Order: sequence, then C-alpha cells, then structure tokens
Amino acid sequence: MTRILLTGSSRGIGAACVTALAGAGATVVGHATSSGGDRIAADLDRPGAAAAVWAQALERLGEVDILVNNAGIFEANPLGGDDAAWLAGWERTMRVNLTASAELCRLAVLHWQATGRGGRIVNVASRAAYRGDSPAHWHYAAAKAGMVAMTKTVARGYARDGILAFAVCPGFTMTGMAEDYLESRGGDRLLADIPLGRVAEPDEVAAAVRFLALDAPASMTGAVLDVNGASYVR
Repeated sequence: MTRILLTGSSRGIGAACVTALAGAGATVVGHATSSGGDRIAADLDRPGAAAAVWAQALERLGEVDILVNNAGIFEANPLGGDDAAWLAGWERTMRVNLTASAELCRLAVLHWQATGRGGRIVNVASRAAYRGDSPAHWHYAAAKAGMVAMTKTVARGYARDGILAFAVCPGFTMTGMAEDYLESRGGDRLLADIPLGRVAEPDEVAAAVRFLALDAPASMTGAVLDVNGASYVR
C-alpha cells in the first residue's frame, strides 16, 4: 500500500490528483484550508500549520511514503500599492506557496532518514518559475522558482538515502485561480500565446503528478516536467 499526503486537495489540480492517485491504488490523505470530507484542515499561512498537517497525516496513515506539495495561492499584489500592504502580500504568498512546502519537505526528509525507508516528494510549481509572471505577481513567480530550486536541492542531497524529489510546472490550468487571471488579462490574448490553443485541464497535470509519484524511475530524481502547451519551452 502506498500512502500519500497531498496538500491543497479540495479543488482544481489537487482534487484531480486525489482522483488519479487513488485510482492507481494509493491511499491519499488530503489537506485543505477549511474542513470538509476527511481532509486535514489547516491554514498554511499560520505558524505551526505545516507541522500539524504532517503529524496528522502520520497519525492517520501510519506512514507517509509520498509527499505532494500542491497547496498554493495566486493573489495580485500591485507594485504601486501601499508599502506595508505590498510587503504583507509578498510574505503571505511566500509562506503559503514556499515556506510551508519547505517545512513539509524537511519533515519528510528527516522522517525518512530516521526510518531508513526512503520516500518521494512531488512539488507542484509553475511555468512562472522559469518564465516569470505579471507585474502584480512577482511574489508568485519567486515562490515557484524557489520551489523548483528546493526540489533540485533535495534530489541532489538525499538520493543516497532513497529520497527522490520531482517537480511539475503547469502553465495556465483550468482552475478557479487561472480562470480569474485569464479574465483579468484578456483571455484571448493569453490563449494566443499557447501554441496548443488552450489551457491545460487539471487531470492532465494530475497525470504528470501520478507518474512522478508512482512510476517514474529513480534515475529521474531532480526532474521537472512542464505541462504548459508549449507556451514556455526550456
């Protein structure tokens, strides 16, 4: 039995990942900001929340074999706004999108080193990690770039312990966050920048997550998979 902790599981990419992973036979404990179903409820903007999510996942599952960091926020932070408000927006996005993921990665690595079991981490980052984002989303791009760098660092540092790390970088995906952004930025113009002619569906991103979590060979550790319709090619 493969046991998975997946953050941000209530909608969009996260919900699609739950379906894909459970459909492949894994046991998944999800997390969301608010309670619902059997998900662990925690606001990752709050100190101690990530540690509480990890502890509850271990209690429910008995062991965590795979960690999928998917939770994230996409909130505009206009450059010309109030100084204090801009800094607060920056720090909130960093805490939720990067720091909480880092805390969970750290706890997972330490746990797997202590047990000698090894494990896998899949971090859901973004095309913005490489391409950047809008002037109102410096913080989002920076956090996702940090997630990719963290993934590569974990992969290089702990492969000898049987701990593997991967990342997925979606472009626009048909979730609530992406729909709002497409609308605000003139959707047709943005779609024209995607050679495929459409944004990704959540189940397409989930297929990449499922592969990395369950099937990718160990030699792929450190790999980053793009799911962006060729809108950014590295």
